[in-house]
Amino acid sequence: MHFDLKLTGGTVHTPAGPLMADIGVTGGRITAIGTLGDAGETIDCTGLDILPGVIDTQVHFREPGLEHKEDLESGSRAAVLGGVTAVFEMPNTKPNTDNADAVADKLARARHRMWCDHAFYVGATHHNAAELAELERLPGTAGVKIFMGASTGDLLVADDAALAAVLASGHRRVAIHAEDEPRLQARLGERVAGDPASHPVWRDDESAIRATRRILALAQAARRRIHVLHVTTPDELALLAQHKDIATCELTPQHLTLAGEDAYPRLGTYAQMNPPIRSGAHRDGLWHFLNQGVADVIGSDHAPHTMEEKARPYPESPSGMPGVQTLLPLMLDHVANGRTTLQRVIDLTSAGPQRIFGLVGKGRIAAGYDADFSIVDLKARWTVEESWLASRCGWSPFTGMALTGRPIGTVIRGNRVMWEGMLAPAALGEPIRFESSAFG
Repeated sequence: MHFDLKLTGGTVHTPAGPLMADIGVTGGRITAIGTLGDAGETIDCTGLDILPGVIDTQVHFREPGLEHKEDLESGSRAAVLGGVTAVFEMPNTKPNTDNADAVADKLARARHRMWCDHAFYVGATHHNAAELAELERLPGTAGVKIFMGASTGDLLVADDAALAAVLASGHRRVAIHAEDEPRLQARLGERVAGDPASHPVWRDDESAIRATRRILALAQAARRRIHVLHVTTPDELALLAQHKDIATCELTPQHLTLAGEDAYPRLGTYAQMNPPIRSGAHRDGLWHFLNQGVADVIGSDHAPHTMEEKARPYPESPSGMPGVQTLLPLMLDHVANGRTTLQRVIDLTSAGPQRIFGLVGKGRIAAGYDADFSIVDLKARWTVEESWLASRCGWSPFTGMALTGRPIGTVIRGNRVMWEGMLAPAALGEPIRFESSAFG
């Protein structure tokens, strides 16, 4: 058998576990795993680990309308430099991605500009609930996103009647930003001018758990599956663990890495995001439930703002931080430090997204699947430097951090898109296919 591409010499992480084997690729798909013969191109992965392609299911690439912060090209370039092969992009742009024309516009903008494979969320509003059942089935659409609490942009569905209407329209799993808007409004006075450490006091634990309780009850009534994004409190995870029949959930590397006691004095408004960075005790609680198997995916919630915007005094400063490029490096470092296992990281970043969102041909190294690989050096010791960052915003809360474990290569559908920090000549990202829309 002759292959277009062969990866050889690396430790291959298959559903059955790690093994030393070659991977043969033909027509952009995996065709064989084992001891293989000739290929048109061979990638020597000696000493490296070949992981299923990392899928980041929450990024904000800001296009259209906010391209001074980021755009589809720069955000996806950061993704592949960090070993990410596919992303789900969020709808709080200008204009919002809340109708078929807006989805078509993003897909057109992405063509031959996005470096990784991609899908786009449709934002739920008070006005489009009746249309969501059709919108969620559009090719290239990741599903529906609900903002229960106000964040960047003006997508907000805060009252139970409107939430119930959204959940009643459609069948796919709905992604939820779960913060209780009435409580946030009532607690605005908890914000202390010039003190970003008051951010988690304002957007407190109760605002998160209250919203999660509400959306679980509404989802059960509607018999609709939901996916709770960027969970920040152990209490939420304990609750979600009791509702796995209807709810999945996401953790972010930021909330698993940063603790408020250090982050706010050191980073100031650069540590400000929604939901907020909380205490070290919260962070440790998230790790407990991650290793109990409660978390389903890791998403970066990549949400860049310029340094000029972040330099505004709190609370005029915007919430959000970049993260798509550092998602995999941070999780590899946590593996190196014994926080979790590589097998668990693989499940959270590839098999998990495939399983809960119904991706076609993604999420595992197996014959017939897309040849998407995140190739890493688990032993590499390095420091995150500003010169490595590709996001247009130009900063990261993790600049200067020493890490163990580094992405070396990103292969997408058999194309070597990144190798040792060098990009391919052209962007080749394509829309992700989903089981729910595979047949139109």
